Amino acid sequence: MVGTVSTYRHVIALTGPLLPLVSFFARLPVAMSQFGSVLLVAETSGSLATAGIVGGTLSAGQVVFGPLLGRLADRHGQRPVVLAAAAVNALATAALVAGALGGLATAPLAAIGAVTGASVPLIGPLARTRSVALAHRAKADEKTVGAVHSLEGTLDEVSFVFGPALVGLAALVAHPAVALGGAAALVAVFGTAYALHPTAAVTAGTPAPRRADGARRARHPRVVHAVRGSLALQGAMFGACQAGIASLTAQLGVPGQAGIVYAAMGVVSAAVGLALGALPARFGLRLRWRVATGAALVLSVPLLFTETLWPLYLVVTVLGAAYAPHLITAFALTERVVEPARLAESMAFAASSLVAGQAAALAVSGRLAESYGPAGAFAVAVGAAALCLAIALVTRVPSARPRTQAPARIQAGDPARDPAAPKLFIPAQRTGSAEDSAAGSGSGYAGR
Repeated sequence: MVGTVSTYRHVIALTGPLLPLVSFFARLPVAMSQFGSVLLVAETSGSLATAGIVGGTLSAGQVVFGPLLGRLADRHGQRPVVLAAAAVNALATAALVAGALGGLATAPLAAIGAVTGASVPLIGPLARTRSVALAHRAKADEKTVGAVHSLEGTLDEVSFVFGPALVGLAALVAHPAVALGGAAALVAVFGTAYALHPTAAVTAGTPAPRRADGARRARHPRVVHAVRGSLALQGAMFGACQAGIASLTAQLGVPGQAGIVYAAMGVVSAAVGLALGALPARFGLRLRWRVATGAALVLSVPLLFTETLWPLYLVVTVLGAAYAPHLITAFALTERVVEPARLAESMAFAASSLVAGQAAALAVSGRLAESYGPAGAFAVAVGAAALCLAIALVTRVPSARPRTQAPARIQAGDPARDPAAPKLFIPAQRTGSAEDSAAGSGSGYAGR
């Protein structure tokens, strides 16, 4: 326990205490906009179909344009990209509120929703990229890099618990427009604050290398594509669980419990994710991936036989313990094997895979729940978990960070090269032994 606390102290010393706080509040609008847009349009138009279309275009915008924003951040730095995206997203979100309240037709509302999704600032993936760059700059050991992934994963989980909760509370007390208006304000204030934070200097961008005529970009290792598929299936589990929980609570006559049940799963997931820093180094990334996906399969099966409220709480809460380890492992694997100059793009692609899987499964499992009851939706979650485990079992995972992979380039703001760069407090740390490297060391990192 003491060692885990010490590791997280190193992480906070690397980032500064303000960056995790700012990035957390900047993530909230992402979690609020999807749910908030559906509630708002359903309230103002009286049509669930219209609400679903607007929510779907918002998700589609994020899935399609998320990797592009990540690539721009890799090339030109996080600061200008996040500043521009936050401004556009705040305006688009405000326009969505105004359009819904003004009674716009479905097509223009859907177009605004697409712009809102396309301009999401991707604070989660970019914050991971920035924190990892800070860790590499300080020559931090793999245990500390792992703790970075755990902390970022926990912030994501907590934001996706509190975001929808805030939307639901605002809708209950006032109106869904208040929730979306709050999301616009949050992204404008905290997205800008994240972009302007001094640590943005370590992600100032790496110009695209010139290639000979006809030459193609280097391909990612196969494990990267396997991880993206695994994340899409994780998203499918999220979407199927949402549909199943909503269906069962409605069937039991307590639809208001759905959000609380889902939030309980998120809280447990976040707690377990934060605790991953305590795992010893011998639990490598490959093993953690297999254990997490295996646990998700085993713990999701009872959903098929859950028919009352309190067993639902129990099963869903316990299932949450498998989610954060899988997500953190997937992002850590991505960071390990991709080129540093393409890290933000790869992190954004991973996040988009999660969103795509969730949106697709929510649509499919919702129809199954209508036809076959909650078990029909939960069957999608169990099937997705089984496929996740299969991918983890057959995918070859490198046991250590490739030796040819250097830490992310620091174009500007590197204290060793740029006298004007902000000076951060970086504690002295060991770089990790050769034995650690060979074993895929890193209490938090190597096992994800």
